[in-house]
Amino acid sequence: MELTQKQFKNINLQDVFFASLINDYAEFSDWFARKAEDSAYVFEDDAGSINGFLYLKTEEDAITDVAPALPAKKRIKVGTMKINARGTKLGERFLKKIFDHAIHNDVEEIYVTVFPHHDVLINLFQRYGFLQAAEKHSANGTELVLVKSLTQLQGNLVSSYPLIKNTGTKKYLLSLKPVWHTRLLPDSILKNENARIIEDISHTNSIHKVYLAAMRGLEALKPGDILLIYRTTDDAGPAHYRSVATSVGVVEEYRSIHSFVSREEFMAYCQPYSVFSDAELNQFWARKNFPHVFRFTYNAALKRRVTRGEMIEQYGLNPNDYWGFMPLTQNQFDSIIRAGQIDEGIIVN
Repeated sequence: MELTQKQFKNINLQDVFFASLINDYAEFSDWFARKAEDSAYVFEDDAGSINGFLYLKTEEDAITDVAPALPAKKRIKVGTMKINARGTKLGERFLKKIFDHAIHNDVEEIYVTVFPHHDVLINLFQRYGFLQAAEKHSANGTELVLVKSLTQLQGNLVSSYPLIKNTGTKKYLLSLKPVWHTRLLPDSILKNENARIIEDISHTNSIHKVYLAAMRGLEALKPGDILLIYRTTDDAGPAHYRSVATSVGVVEEYRSIHSFVSREEFMAYCQPYSVFSDAELNQFWARKNFPHVFRFTYNAALKRRVTRGEMIEQYGLNPNDYWGFMPLTQNQFDSIIRAGQIDEGIIVN
């Protein structure tokens, strides 16, 4: 099951999935027909039935059909978003796509209009920092206008996502072997196309990640700490050139595996966001050989991968240090992400 981009003309409006949208918006079918050449994201199950739909649009004008009107800004409008969640993380996957578009297009805000009876969707948006800014009154009824700022940090690291608080936070380099890196961070593979984050992202792409490791020092992790993800060599060449920094995330929580009172509690914590299979998790629980369990948000992929050699020769990292997990100075972190051409808007001082 993949999240794919399709032109409207290639999307089946007769799918029962669209019935509620047609019921909520009298003009939906006509609008859909006018968008024939435009594209939207569609999530289909194995039988080809639609379970998710997302249409995004970049705007710069004032929003005058809401009360109060919103001033002109560069925004992403979530034109239409509907999901059949069924206990999956599909909503978060769609939000990740929205945030990727917003950062890539350097917008100041994201906004969406939603009817009050869609309380599950409203709660999802609010969790990630969308606040009610206005109401939209039309023949279809009254919708809430929810707005997400991409210039200001909010109450916590989840509501602030994808923004990263740079000042007053500790920074660490965290190494991942290629096999785990690819499973955990699908849009941080070794390709340099700047637009990749808004193209074909694997279904494993989610905002939150849970990882287990045995590397020394991980017990020091605290919420808000920043992780610079480092992909170790694939043995296709010297580590000096093939080991690279690829991504940035923010720690949500650290736990020792011994803090879980049962296998069931451990599995419930890890399963929703872990790249490990149930069999692997069961093995980790039985053996306790990966005692460090931590959850982090996956905020951004570096557009340019920064090599181990570059980090040593230009940014002062010590080749003799333990590169599995090690602290970075503020200057080292800033220099590496600058070299990695990260979207500057997500780093807030």
